[in-house]
Amino acid sequence: MDKKIRVLIAKAGLDGHDRGAKVIAAALRDAGMEVIYTGLRQTPEMIVEAAIQEDVDVIGVSILSGAHMTIFPKIVNLLKERGVNDILITGGGIIPADDIEKLKSIGVGELFTPGASTEDIVNYIKKWVNENPRN
Repeated sequence: MDKKIRVLIAKAGLDGHDRGAKVIAAALRDAGMEVIYTGLRQTPEMIVEAAIQEDVDVIGVSILSGAHMTIFPKIVNLLKERGVNDILITGGGIIPADDIEKLKSIGVGELFTPGASTEDIVNYIKKWVNENPRN
């Protein structure tokens, strides 16, 4: 039997709007993934610690606050400091296209903006995990 994909969904920073994160979490669960939802107001340190403790394949961060250029690089760097290089960092929110390209250049995966299809997100995660098996 295939190992179930484990995804941590987090709301970073002071952003208190979590409906989108909950919709994504439900869609991933419906697609057969195991989802750990950390809730609101998570720091990058809290997100990385939870991801390592839960042995997740994917970290999905929802950011609507405009802090994406601070939060995502911090998560990438904290994972590197811990020697973790096999977790997909993805997410979504209000993120300008130029910033998406900058974040991808430092190792962040696909970022989804409002209106993205849950099917596209599910398919992206499944494809990435399939192409990047963990030991």
